[in-house]
Amino acid sequence: MKDSQMQRGQEWLEELLTLSAIPSTVVCEQQKDCYWMTIDHSNLTPEQVAILVGPDGDALDAIQYLCNAIANIGNESEESIPYTVELNGYRIRRQEELRSMAEYAADQARSTGTEIELKSLSSAERRQVHGFLSEYEDLETYSQGHEPDRRLVVRRR
Repeated sequence: MKDSQMQRGQEWLEELLTLSAIPSTVVCEQQKDCYWMTIDHSNLTPEQVAILVGPDGDALDAIQYLCNAIANIGNESEESIPYTVELNGYRIRRQEELRSMAEYAADQARSTGTEIELKSLSSAERRQVHGFLSEYEDLETYSQGHEPDRRLVVRRR
């Protein structure tokens, strides 16, 4: 089941790239809680990479969202495994930025005692920050507002 699901996501992404006139291969590997799909950028131009990533990663987020929605069709929620789509190190760099933002918000919430809002995060990024800050027993996080103005809030317990 898992191998065919991983292959289904990989084939879908390669087909999307071909149909977008940006053909590339995709390397897919299973990590502890997701399928990590890396688009091979070695034969892509800087312009093609920029198109696929989009401003603030919006295009890459959209591709990842579609991949998750399509590749998990027909799966029960407990059978679904999320896909992460990576290109040219974007996700890794962004994850480091998110961790820094989370740590800064945690420090601010602790030192000021006020709620700290993090804006302009995608739902996947909010989920990552919730995960980062779940390690801190003295803090809690929640999301408030409605898309596209949904924000993550960090505060002391």
